[in-house]
Amino acid sequence: MFLSKAAYYADFVVYPFLLLLLASTLAWGTSWGNAEWLAAGIGGVAAYSLLEYVLHRFLLHKIPPFSRMHALHHAHPAAMVGTPTVYTAAIGGGVLLLAWWAAGWNLGCGFTFGVMLGYFWYGLVHHAVHHWPARKGSYLYRLKRRHNVHHYAPEACNYGVTTSLWDRVFGSERRRPAA
Repeated sequence: MFLSKAAYYADFVVYPFLLLLLASTLAWGTSWGNAEWLAAGIGGVAAYSLLEYVLHRFLLHKIPPFSRMHALHHAHPAAMVGTPTVYTAAIGGGVLLLAWWAAGWNLGCGFTFGVMLGYFWYGLVHHAVHHWPARKGSYLYRLKRRHNVHHYAPEACNYGVTTSLWDRVFGSERRRPAA
């Protein structure tokens, strides 16, 4: 959906604060508990990367009304189109509650930190590929080229924004649009 400027940029203010809050739970742990927290955080980042791919490929491209909303982004790639922070933060809260229930407070906070860090990185990267200039050959330049293929290829491809890993695993990676 189209967002106001404040709503569009809210993720860039709210998520660093939430990440700091979750990271503060490290101060309550022991060194062994902190190692577990960090491992859970790495697991959360990995889980988010797969979730990013699955949600983008299936939810945003195949399931109405999400696919209709996502089509706005494809029609207006530089517009302030996105999901309001209140929704994504509520989902993050749900992740925390489920992870806390399943694995306890320490691991739940670490895992949720990883998921939220993955989402924050996705938001930053996705904003950058649509709004920031990139020097030829740079990391951002490669991401922009790859994402442009996603937007303009005749067949759907390149669903991963922050990584091409899952596109390679599931065979949906394309280097350039088919001629």
